[in-house]
Formats: sequence, C-alpha cells, structure tokens
Amino acid sequence: MALIDLAAHLPLARGFHRGAKNAPTAVWTSSLPLALLILAIWLLLTPGLRSLLLPDEGRYATVALEMLTRGSSIPTLNGLPFFHKPPLFYWIDMAAMSAFGVGEFSARAGSIVGAWIMGAATLLFVRRFHDRRAAFLALGILATSPFYFVGAQYANHDMLVAGLISAAILTLARAVEHSQKVDLRWLIAGAMFCALATLAKGLIGFVLPALVVGPWLLLRGRWRQLLGLLHPAACLVFLIVAAPWFIAMQWQFPGFSDYFFMEQHFRRFVQSSFNNIQPLWFYVPVLPALMLPWSAWIPHALRLAWQRRDAQIGLYVWWIVAIVGFFSLPSSKLVGYVLPAVVPLCILVALTMARGSDRRNIMWVVGAAVACVALVGAIAWQAPKSNLALARVLEKQIAPGDKVVMIDAYLYDVPFYAGLIQPVVFYSDWRDGELANQDSWRNELVDAARFDPELGARVLQPIDRLDRATCNGSVVWYAIKPGQAKSVAQLAGTHKIFGDSNSELWRAPARTCG
Repeated sequence: MALIDLAAHLPLARGFHRGAKNAPTAVWTSSLPLALLILAIWLLLTPGLRSLLLPDEGRYATVALEMLTRGSSIPTLNGLPFFHKPPLFYWIDMAAMSAFGVGEFSARAGSIVGAWIMGAATLLFVRRFHDRRAAFLALGILATSPFYFVGAQYANHDMLVAGLISAAILTLARAVEHSQKVDLRWLIAGAMFCALATLAKGLIGFVLPALVVGPWLLLRGRWRQLLGLLHPAACLVFLIVAAPWFIAMQWQFPGFSDYFFMEQHFRRFVQSSFNNIQPLWFYVPVLPALMLPWSAWIPHALRLAWQRRDAQIGLYVWWIVAIVGFFSLPSSKLVGYVLPAVVPLCILVALTMARGSDRRNIMWVVGAAVACVALVGAIAWQAPKSNLALARVLEKQIAPGDKVVMIDAYLYDVPFYAGLIQPVVFYSDWRDGELANQDSWRNELVDAARFDPELGARVLQPIDRLDRATCNGSVVWYAIKPGQAKSVAQLAGTHKIFGDSNSELWRAPARTCG
C-alpha cells in the first residue's frame, strides 16, 4: 500500500483531453485505494468456479503442489526437475495453497497477482501523466477486456510476467519523466519489477522492458538517460533479487544454464520444431479479437495518436509495436505471449473514449464486464478435457503403496486433483527418434529426466513392458484415455472402475512375476 499512498500525493500532470465536453463525475474521481480494492474483488470473483484446463493449468498447478508437498524450491513435474520456467509463479501458488487450501483458486493465484499488478500500475501511471478520468476509464477497459480477464484466471506464467513487465515499463518511464535526470527511486523500483519478471519467465523479464524504453528514449534524443538506467544501484538490486535462484540451480544441476537459457530461450526462439506454428501476421487479427468490444475503438485511437504524436503517445504506440513484433518473429506463437501489449492498447482506447460522455462509457464497461463473466461461465460449463471426475474416484479408493500408471498420455490434472504423493509411471515409446524435436508431454518428461536419471529410469517405462506393470507386488491403477482401454483390458486381473468421454480408470491387483 505504500506505493498507493505515495501515488495519491503525486501532482497531476497536464491532462490529455482538457477540451472534453463532460466534467469528471464522481465515478472517475473515486479514491485510488477504493479502485484497486474493487479491482481485487473483480479478479477474485470467478477463478475458483471452473476445473483446470489442460494441459497448461494441470501441469503448472501440479508443479506448485509438488513443490509445496516436498518443501522444495526446485520445480518438479512428476518428481523430476522441471526447468521450463523459473519459480515465481509456483512460489505464489504455494503461498496461496498454504493459506487457502489446495484447489483451483490457489492454482491461479500467480495469474491473479500479475493481473492486479498490471491494473494498479496502469491506473497510477495514467493518473500521473494524464488525469483521473482517463485513469479510471483505462482501468475499466483493461479489467473488462476478455484477454485480460480470462488471462487473470488461467494458471500459467503469461499473466504474471505480463503484469510485471508492464509495471517495469511504466515505472522506468516514470523514472525518466524529467528529461534532464533519472529518478533513482523509480529506477530501483523498475529494476525490482524486471528482476521479478525474470523470476517469472526468464530473460524476457528485462529484455522486453529494455526493448520498449530504450528505443523510445533514443528516438527522443535522450541517450544520457538511457545510460542512466544502468545505474549500479539498479543493477545491484536486479542481481540481488533475480540471480540467487539461478545460481543455486546451476550449482546443484551443472546442465541447468545450457538447458534453461540456451535451449528454452534462444533455441526455442529461433527453431520451428515446436507446436503452435503460426504465420508472421498471426497477432495482428488475434489481439483485436481478444480485446472485443474495446477493439472497436482501435482505429479512432490510432488516428488520435497520429494527431497528437507527443512523447507519451509515442511510448504507447512503440510499446505495442515492440511486443507484437518481438513475438511475431519466432514460428511458434501462443496468444498469451502478447499480453504485455494490452496495457498501452487500453490506455490509447481510454484516451479516445474519454472524449465522449461518462454515461456511455459506463454502459460499455458494465456490458463488457457481463460479457467477461458469461465467457468464464461458458468455459466452466464446457469443462473441456477435464479429468476431475476420474481423479475424485481415484482419490477415494487409492491406498498407500498403490501405483498409478498412464499410457501414451499425460492426464495432467489427475495428480493434482487426486493428491498423488508418489510419481506416476508412464509407459510409452521413449526411443522415438523424433522425440527431441517435439514439443510434447513426452519431451517434457525426457528433458526433466536429464536432471534425475535414476528416478527417470523408474517412471519412464517402455511400452513393450506394460504387461509387467503389476509385477512389483503393488495394486496398479491405470488412468488412461479411452483409446487405451483395449490394451489395458487384456492385462491380467484388470477391471474397469470408472469411465467417461475424457478418461477411464482401471484397477489391477498386486501380483508377482517370475
């Protein structure tokens, strides 16, 4: 709250639209703490209403639960070190699970925190550099954008890193507000956000803020301020916050740096062997589609930006271009990558709509809010691919010492919902020569097994040894896709316990083999 209290006493800068017809109403002059409280309530309304979506939500929720259960700072997937992403998202989820219990709400805590930070930073910045009316409108547009609202309750790393990157950019822009100097207090705050963003998703945590703020300053001829952003105090804060976890992982796992930085960053960026291959222009139609209904004002916002062409508007336009352009370069594209571009887009739209009437703007915000809740309700009703029902049955019937087996598929949410303590044993073709070139669940587990070969050898079993799954004297539970039912039914002693359109649960008694 200290940041809120500080911002409340900042002097207002020159308004963007002094010529607006309407004087600000009570709606747009509400207190900042109240607005941020309302934002928090809005974000907390619906995250616990639907089951986990697969694969992302099941995967990341399970990683956080495993870390909590083991009391470890090492992310693990099925007990194997999982270094696709850094740990900040998992740490937030672990704290939520400890405070509120294990469930969908806690699994999405990291995204909720990132979304709130994004909204708070937007409100405070627009209030500072424009006026209260535009600030509250920008927050309303952001909060009721489907991309933001759904992303705020989707358990993956995208919203958390987007919120931190947005806060870093806005804070660094605040640090260079005056053309002759760099405000060290705001610079250190920006370095802190960059460090947290790096702990959320890696190198983009500081690369993207630098890509936005750096060229913006250079185009304004303010290269001295650009150099000033490299102040030793800011660099030290960044290293103190971001570096220890990475150093600890490299110390414990000698191959960590090559895997995390080279493979998961540089090779992933330049190679085309991963999933979700899309054309260069993919985000151009996708981003406006995800911003409906607010994208209807984008043409007007761009026209207004062209007319104004001042420093602040230049920041917003370049911010959008830089983020969308950066993520358009690699062949693999996911919609969540461009979440950091939402803030400047919402600000531009807000500055355009603020020229109209408050009554109309309020109606649009309310209508968009209803649409967002309806969208989440539709997703909850469909519950695509959820294995919650199977997991609940397994949770009630599994006994200590029993073994869970999956065949040629990873039902990511089953370990989370069933509260499995022991790793699942997977049977598949691990000798597939194309495995290293696939972005798949098998590739994830094979990669993770590099860092714990002994456990990897136990839990990654060849498919041709499936008939010996029960030979260790333990009861075996087969959590499988319906397509695998025929092969399981042929195994000795198996019988079906549960089945639906998504998955089936079979049980086999313990036995010994010669």
